[in-house]
Amino acid sequence: MRFVDDVAVPVSGEWEAWLAYADALTAAGDPRGEAIRLEHLQENGGGDAAELAEVYGQVERALGLDPLRGDGSWQFTWSRGFIDKAVFRLVAETAPQRRALVERLLADLPLPELPLSGAFDPTDPEQWEAALIDVLLSHPASRLLAGLELHLTDYHHSAERAAAALARRQWPRLESLYFGHDFDTLYEHHETSTGNRIEPETYLHDAVVPKEVERALWRSLPALRTLELEGAFLFDDVEHETLTHLRTRGAVFSDGSLFAFSAPGLTSLEVEIGHDIHGVVGTNAQLEELQAASYPLLRSLDLSEAHFDPDGAGDFAVLAESSLLPQLAYLGIRDLVIEDTDDDRDPLTVLTELAPRFAHLDLHVDGDIDIEGADDQDVDRVLAALGLGEHADTDDADVD
Repeated sequence: MRFVDDVAVPVSGEWEAWLAYADALTAAGDPRGEAIRLEHLQENGGGDAAELAEVYGQVERALGLDPLRGDGSWQFTWSRGFIDKAVFRLVAETAPQRRALVERLLADLPLPELPLSGAFDPTDPEQWEAALIDVLLSHPASRLLAGLELHLTDYHHSAERAAAALARRQWPRLESLYFGHDFDTLYEHHETSTGNRIEPETYLHDAVVPKEVERALWRSLPALRTLELEGAFLFDDVEHETLTHLRTRGAVFSDGSLFAFSAPGLTSLEVEIGHDIHGVVGTNAQLEELQAASYPLLRSLDLSEAHFDPDGAGDFAVLAESSLLPQLAYLGIRDLVIEDTDDDRDPLTVLTELAPRFAHLDLHVDGDIDIEGADDQDVDRVLAALGLGEHADTDDADVD
């Protein structure tokens, strides 16, 4: 049995076309044909879920994908004969067998050399994650992926190879992508699968994913609408014309910037960043990069998990001057803090003058409301005009 790649795949969702495709697959000896017909039955109230699962198990065995399933690091689902959604997260339990698995997989599908990193080394356990990712993304059954999550452990190898694997071909249905690695405190040493440590700050100004690979990656994802990036210094930039939702956690861009990227189609942006291992948070001057000319379609801006070093009237004042503000329908900020700056402008006056600029949108304050020296009732009066009574976290709010 084999994967048939020379029969035209339907471009619409109409079942009539897919059933004809299933017949062609079956005639060519591809077990996916039977699976597609069972899906059609199930979608129309018939068929058996267990039978469909068994047939897709046969498909995986026939296509050489069952070893990946057995390793446990990949979790994936099927739809109409193709892998529809896939999640990768390296598991420790099967690590002792992983070298043999990788060697077996690569015997059938050798990995291409990368422009900077060179050939894959099967004797290096920290490169096995990269191989498992590349094998699935290179398989023809994955080319209609709609959703992909890559939670990386040995990202010093696997981030570049995963990006290169995605960049090698077009992904016409891939709408949602998570790409990154977990961390507790920004820039903390990251532990590899073998217990070694990666120092994230070594990639400052020299992104983990090389620029030429990065550019090809964004070009290969024409259907991408939702992107989540997590980690430190993974990319130089995001360059995507039709991306609509972006969430970042950490300093994902190599220059440490939070907003200097090119995605003019964004309608929603979430940024999460806290103290780094040095106890430092970014300056709210970075917020000055949020301008309407760069984000003409942005309507929702969530900074409720973004810590900035307050300066004067803090984030509130910087955002009040932004050309982006009038177009926003939702704005989330972590704290509303206005300090006494000793320049003859008392904090309550600053709040009173700036508050009307936010009246048109849904403003959410996640943490403290701290207007230095102001009377509680006066602050409540100004905030009530913004509707903040129902949005602020009253358990944490601190009005001085």
